[in-house]
Amino acid sequence: MKLTITPRSPKSRSFPITLDFVGNPADVTVDEVQTAIAKKFPKYYPDRQRLTVEKTALESGKTLADYGLKDGDSVAFKDLGPQISWRTVFLIEYGGPLVIHPLVYYLPKLFYGQAFEHSWMQTVAYWMVMLHFLKREYETVFVHRFSHGTMPFSNVFKNSAHYHLLSGLNLAYWVYGPWNAAGTKLAERSDALVYGCIALYIFAELSNFSTHVTLRNLRPPGTRVRKIPRGYGFDLVSCPNYFFETLSWLAVSVLTLSWSAHLFFVVAVGQMYIWAVKKHKGYRKEFSDYPRGRKSMFPFIA
Repeated sequence: MKLTITPRSPKSRSFPITLDFVGNPADVTVDEVQTAIAKKFPKYYPDRQRLTVEKTALESGKTLADYGLKDGDSVAFKDLGPQISWRTVFLIEYGGPLVIHPLVYYLPKLFYGQAFEHSWMQTVAYWMVMLHFLKREYETVFVHRFSHGTMPFSNVFKNSAHYHLLSGLNLAYWVYGPWNAAGTKLAERSDALVYGCIALYIFAELSNFSTHVTLRNLRPPGTRVRKIPRGYGFDLVSCPNYFFETLSWLAVSVLTLSWSAHLFFVVAVGQMYIWAVKKHKGYRKEFSDYPRGRKSMFPFIA
């Protein structure tokens, strides 16, 4: 069969082109079309391509017949630009705070112009942040399985700013400063408050890790299989991983009582809630038997 690839951009010099495939539309997959385009134009590797039919994106693993395409039909091509793997993106994002926090914590003269002894609150907050992002890096390498392989490279800088600036430099500078040093009034915390925050943090981090393992086990290696997640946390909300991460940052925010921690908490929770609502709607649309009693992110609320 023949398939014409037309450009989304009228300025394209490479398209349109016509490709020949052996078999009928039910035999030819979207992956084969992408491979054929990449073979003709090596810089347009499959992850860089977006193929659409009347604004409907063609998905990997499906056939042309799934989209009602016939011999001689056309498919629109869009160049998504240079791509980077999501795994690499996460390593870069979470790596920022892992570099910034030790620099600010251990080199106070460089950032504050003076040396001082850190308070118990500062030390506990430091290790909360470090262990959180070390856990995220571990999960990125050994736990997560990604449904989408890549993202545009240009988005790395925008995505990283959230972590490098808000939970990195902004949080570290204002929490580890001399105004919170040992012996200062601002650093005074009761044992009950500190240990309570530590207990909440440990519970939230372990629970968050558990939900990530559950999500990982839903998808066999090398596939994009989607199933309804069930079990711990998922019986109440669609995205318990976001809920438990909210509790982690709540512990940091309450412990430090810093406006920088409060700011990051509000921004992070707001963004996670937006993602949770989107995923919740996606689950309900995709699975007709999706549990009706689940909320998006906050149990019994929303």
